[in-house]
Amino acid sequence: MADGVTPNPLAQSLLPLVLDVGIPLASYYVLHNGFGLSEVAALGWSSVVPALRTVWGLVRGTGVNGLALLILVVNVVGLAMSTMTGDPRLMLAKDGGVSSVVGIAMIVSVFMGKPLLTAGLKLYVTKGNAERSVAWDRLMAGSAPFRQAERRFSLIWGTVLLVECVARVIGAYTVPVHTMVWLGTVLTVVAILLAMVVAGGSCAEPMEKMVRAEAARVGGYQDGEAVTGVAGAAAAVPAVTGS
Repeated sequence: MADGVTPNPLAQSLLPLVLDVGIPLASYYVLHNGFGLSEVAALGWSSVVPALRTVWGLVRGTGVNGLALLILVVNVVGLAMSTMTGDPRLMLAKDGGVSSVVGIAMIVSVFMGKPLLTAGLKLYVTKGNAERSVAWDRLMAGSAPFRQAERRFSLIWGTVLLVECVARVIGAYTVPVHTMVWLGTVLTVVAILLAMVVAGGSCAEPMEKMVRAEAARVGGYQDGEAVTGVAGAAAAVPAVTGS
């Protein structure tokens, strides 16, 4: 950076979690217990920050992020239904509905040949490096194990989100609302961590190793080709002998 200050990677990774999980959770209890808002009103207003973040992500992006748009639409529909019915449990179950819709979309996208998480996975694996990006494209075109790992990554995330959905919906109608507010957050965090560990260990990390190896292989081949070319050119020059 220009001022010489390097962003803290841990802070950067935790910021979205704080904004999308921590602030809504704290807002609910402040609005409900501190200001006396009803459970429905407190749940609704506590959803404003994640919704605004999604809208802002769509506005500032170069294109429409299908996953972000999907989450926003499901949130808006669920919030509208919950407000009309006045049922806080429906609003809590709505969060499970988001997980189910996103999870199903991820799984369907795999079978359609366009996994939703591929763009983010590629950025993580290649780290934005041009040589690794080229290596990614070569592996996608010519390596069946690499393509299988790419598809499996989205399948794992989709499956975990579906399981989280079932747990959230059951909890929304069997656990007290006050308890489910924080328990739902716990379920979300656990699901995210589980998906990161399983999908990362079985898909992302092996793919990253394959990309590094492919980039090094091609780089070594090109370096060797360059050396051979120089040697060949030198051999083609007639030796100058003294008269």
